[in-house]
This record gives sequence, C-alpha cells and structure tokens, in this order.
Amino acid sequence: MTSTKRVIITGGTGLIGRALVAELAPDYEVIVLSRNPAKHAGTFPAGVQIEEWDAQSAAGWGHLTEGAAAVVNLAGESIGGDRFPPPRWTDERKHRILESRLNAGRAVLEAIESSRDKPGVLIQMSAVGYYGPRGDEPLDESAAKGSGFVSDVAAAWEKSIANVSIRTAIIRTGVVFSMEGGAFLSLILPFRLFVGGPLGSGEQVISWIHIRDVVRAIRWLIETPGSRGVYNLTAPGPVPNHALASIIGQVMKRPAFITVPAFALKLALGEVASVVLEGQYVVPRRLQAEGFEFEYPRVEAAVRDLLST
Repeated sequence: MTSTKRVIITGGTGLIGRALVAELAPDYEVIVLSRNPAKHAGTFPAGVQIEEWDAQSAAGWGHLTEGAAAVVNLAGESIGGDRFPPPRWTDERKHRILESRLNAGRAVLEAIESSRDKPGVLIQMSAVGYYGPRGDEPLDESAAKGSGFVSDVAAAWEKSIANVSIRTAIIRTGVVFSMEGGAFLSLILPFRLFVGGPLGSGEQVISWIHIRDVVRAIRWLIETPGSRGVYNLTAPGPVPNHALASIIGQVMKRPAFITVPAFALKLALGEVASVVLEGQYVVPRRLQAEGFEFEYPRVEAAVRDLLST
C-alpha cells in the first residue's frame, strides 16, 4: 500500500529543489538524490535524507520508490547557467543540457516501473520554453509545441517519462523569482548598479512565478489525487519586460530607463540572449480552474516581498 509520507526529489539541491525540501520536510519523509551527497551534508533541514545516485539509472536508489507518496523529478543542467552572464550555448553545452534531462527521466522511469508498490504520483519538471517564442498570444496548457532549442529540450524532457504507469503531473515552469538564485537576481543586478531598464524592445512578455507559489503548487499537485497531465506553473499576471523593469525600479528606488539594446545582448550572450529577448504570454489555466490559489498573483507584490527579505 502506498505511503503518504515519503517524497523522493531529484535535483533537490537546486533553486526549486531546496525550497521544495523546506516546504515538505515538516510533514513528509524527504529523500534528496544527489551525485555528491557528502557535498550537501548538513545543508538541509533535520531529518532530510541525502542518497547517492548517478543521474542515469535506478542503481542503488530505485528501492526507495517502493510505497512512496511521490517522486519529484527536477534534475537537469540549468538552461541559463548559475552565473551572470550565463555561459554560451556551445554544441557541447547544448548536449549536456539535453542529456542531463533525458538520463534523469530514464532513471526515474526505470525506478518507478521496477517498483512493486508504485509511488502515488510523479511530478515531472518542464518549462514554458516548450511553447517557443509566441509574442503576446495567450498560451494555456493546450497550446502546441513551439520551435527552437529550448522548446525541443522541454518536449524531449517530457517525453522521457511518457511511458510511466502512475499518475503524472508535468509542470511547465516560468521564470522563477527568488532571492536565492536564478533569473531574478540577474534582473535586479543592473538596478543595484543604477543602470537598470528594459532589455531589448522591452515588449517581450515575461511569464514569471514567485518561488513560494512554485513549491505550493508542487505540493498541491502531490496532494490532489485528481491532478494529472500538464500544468503551467506561472503567475496569472504575465508582464512585459518594460513594465517589470519599471516596477523593480520603483520598489528599489532606482532609475529604470537605461535600455540594453538587443544587439548588445546577442553580442555578449550569443544564442542564450533569446531567453531574455523573446517572450511568452503563458497562463496557468488548469491550476486556477482546479482550485489552486496563488499567494502572489501580481508581480508588484511578488517583487516587494522578495526585495523586503
């Protein structure tokens, strides 16, 4: 019989993973899979287990899925990197980004399908990049796959677990706003230096979400038996880049009029510049229709909350 208390998290040492561990640890037996457990020893709340895996197979950890409440697969090399400016997408890096996701998906699939008492649900990470650059066209979960490298990676990531035999929720996550890392810190850095403003045309729509709502939504999906299929993890209020820049400037009491030209970003970042120059108007139709309530549905409240911490 499936347990209601054990959750296994791959990618648990990343930005979303750490926040999710903190959310679940008071109420669940949380097991984080890591390729280097010793490196992260003592960095998680008391009671959280860190187990070793090779991020390619179920060897040595697959038995942990027996009777688990959930497996949350967040593993994969960062699209934008973990530093600023982000590293360029060389052919080698593109290969690592894709293979890290496919290998983790196959490992999770192997572990679940080898279990006799299968987990209650698999939460599979993906990204709104699945939809490709679509301007201001509203995109809910029924929208078709787009084009480009990020879209192809997201589609392959989702397909890696397509044959799993348990309830599955795929989370297409937007730009995560957090003070612990990720894109938000890169967005506010120019404002700290008094050189903030729009990127490129400033018209590109940013589909964002507060880290608090990311982990709340993942928990809600774990604990809501009827939830399955694709869910957009974005706030209900996407914003154009120029509007976000204005809000950040207001909150930080910094100027917000110094535009970074698109050609300069392309010159500095190469193909990676497409991540910040091409927008998507993604809406969380299914989460809202099924009863999830956002703590931070509007960007100004989210920015104020983060910058007050």
